[in-house]
Amino acid sequence: MLQLLPHRLRKMKVFILFAITLVLASVQEVRSDGDQPLSKIAIHRAVSALHDKAYVKVSSEVLGLKGETSVWVNLQFSSPRPSNDDWIGVFSPANFSASTCPAENSWMTAPLLCTAPIKYQYANYSSPKYQDTGIGSLKLQLINQRSDFSFALFSGGLSNPKLVAVSSRVTFANPKAPVYPRLAQGKMWNEMTVTWTSGYSLGEAAPFVEWGQKGGELVRSPAGTLTFDRNTMCGAPARTVGWRDPGYIHTAFLKELWPNTVQEYQFRASPYPGQNSPQSVVIFGDMGKDEEDGSNEYNNFQKGSLNTTKQLIRDLKNIDIVFHIGDLCYANGYLSQWDQFTAQVEPIASSVPYMVASGNHERDWPNSGSFYGTTDSGGECGVLAQTMFYVPAENREKFWYSTDYGMFRFCIADTEHDWREGTEQYKFIENCFATVDRQKQPWLIFLAHRVLGYSSASFYVAEGSFEEPMGRESLQKLWQKYKVDIAVYGHVHNYERTCPIYENICTSKEKQNYAGNLNGTIHVVAGGGGASLATFAPINTTWSIFKDHDYGFVKMTAFDHSNLLFEYKKSSDGKVYDSFKISKNYRDILACSVDSCPSTSLAS
Repeated sequence: MLQLLPHRLRKMKVFILFAITLVLASVQEVRSDGDQPLSKIAIHRAVSALHDKAYVKVSSEVLGLKGETSVWVNLQFSSPRPSNDDWIGVFSPANFSASTCPAENSWMTAPLLCTAPIKYQYANYSSPKYQDTGIGSLKLQLINQRSDFSFALFSGGLSNPKLVAVSSRVTFANPKAPVYPRLAQGKMWNEMTVTWTSGYSLGEAAPFVEWGQKGGELVRSPAGTLTFDRNTMCGAPARTVGWRDPGYIHTAFLKELWPNTVQEYQFRASPYPGQNSPQSVVIFGDMGKDEEDGSNEYNNFQKGSLNTTKQLIRDLKNIDIVFHIGDLCYANGYLSQWDQFTAQVEPIASSVPYMVASGNHERDWPNSGSFYGTTDSGGECGVLAQTMFYVPAENREKFWYSTDYGMFRFCIADTEHDWREGTEQYKFIENCFATVDRQKQPWLIFLAHRVLGYSSASFYVAEGSFEEPMGRESLQKLWQKYKVDIAVYGHVHNYERTCPIYENICTSKEKQNYAGNLNGTIHVVAGGGGASLATFAPINTTWSIFKDHDYGFVKMTAFDHSNLLFEYKKSSDGKVYDSFKISKNYRDILACSVDSCPSTSLAS
């Protein structure tokens, strides 16, 4: 019997390995997220203006000699005609000049540049006297991205770039090395997946994970390998100036894990469904990525994104699983940014399952099958998200799935596909709610990117909906019927919590300590992971309990089958600014409330 399994912890080792073999044969949305910073560079206007007295020098040409995947490099540069509009671009591959451009580029003749830099910074960023002296320096962070790098000094600003000088080639000692492991729940509760990126094709190496109990026999689990080419993208910039070879993405499945055991990287195997042990879940949306070196300034992303990441890293010993519910890195068609993002979250994703949902900036593209016809994905149309991260969906093109974690059942919707009654996704959502054994898993949580519940965001209020149009109309009877405890959304870049609610009416006057049957579902917006903040409308509703125009994330801790603590923490300091508790028994879940039980008659 599973209930009798011991809870002792046994350490396990997990290694990501490659067997190298010799190969003889060739083998728009409503709110403002701001522009992707790389899109500000007018690549089609780039011209060569090389000057023999200008230079860019790099502190080291070979990086990662000790196996590091992230290295800081120092640049020294000079221009005989300096300006405060001058900027440094980091290019990878190093040879960024091309004689021809992809046919889809909008210009007819080949410019100097056919690809965007992976990052940029103004020449005077750390040299305030650069315009006077013509001499500057920068300290930039590079990560291993499977290719070499070069640094270029441009004048003319971002709108009329003129190449002044180029550095020598810089490379990592092993550019193809496996990097940025990320864990995710498998399709079974006792299965964990490990996904990572490398430069090794199947013709060069056989990827696998070696794992087992410390001191015991090791097991090798082979990994599947995915990649894609430029033609897989749906449009520009992903197919044009934003394209960068994604390398190879490998996923291995670690099966029949002993529940709750600690593994290498200090990740813990999932508890079995119903296991009575403390379980903590972190949820947020819309984090994005940013640069420690200050490059690629993107609204307020640095302030929010890096702070959120750092707070989760600090609290990792108290986190069991993370859900990033859409708008992951805002690459918006500039594919190099996905490597930057996986590197940023690696300390988290290599320690606990990092589960993702699909957002508009991952999926939406006209005539691509998405529910919305915006261009928010920059031509990626979901390919990057569903390849870079594993989710236990039946079809990753349809990015909805369920996953069990101990006393929790999570039902994750894909708001970029139709969720309304009668659709395939609607049937999945109902089945996810209906098939959970609430005696074992009392905490039923609904997650989605766009707000299908309630929000006081200015743009939703202006529409008169307080939600995504048609958001809750079909789903609210399911939340009520199956007694969904909490629904959490992103998309709106702030924090808001409602009362337990059904059909716009609060079902409880309590605000912090809920006991017994909630008679409704508590809806939470947790989209303040890092992207530029969204404003609230100047209106007070009866259902809005707490609002915060700041960056943050939510944490839910189930102490046992009857007690759950919900906390909202700010990314700036990690402190709790809103919280509530739910205490209930199984009979409370069975009890009827409005529209939650089948209708009866005298005859029945």
